[in-house]
Amino acid sequence: MMKFEKDIEVVNDGGIYATTINLGNHQLTGDEPVIAGGQDLGPTSHQFLLSALGNCIAITLRMYAQRKQWDVKKISVLLNIENVRDGAEEKNIIHKKVLLEGPLTEEQRTRLMFISNKCPIHKFLTGKIEIQS
Repeated sequence: MMKFEKDIEVVNDGGIYATTINLGNHQLTGDEPVIAGGQDLGPTSHQFLLSALGNCIAITLRMYAQRKQWDVKKISVLLNIENVRDGAEEKNIIHKKVLLEGPLTEEQRTRLMFISNKCPIHKFLTGKIEIQS
């Protein structure tokens, strides 16, 4: 079973690196920064990836807080990525910081931090992924 009715379409129509991303009712632009040869017309692929993770975490936490009727005023998710090389081994580290505003107990904050690792995109990124061409 496919997740979306219609495929997400990404098109580069001859521009240097800029792409048009069609997602059903939404359209986005992706690009590379000027320093990398792009025109900086939109986020990079890594920025889109981190945005998807942050979006999922924030929504998951909001849903959980609403279900528990906890007074969370604001949820902010700060993300960055680091590529680390140790000899021949290479890995990518995603740095995540979740900021919660509202009158929450330490227990509630701890639980929300635990739940932040349970969002579907977090599970997807840390699970087994296969790309079929």
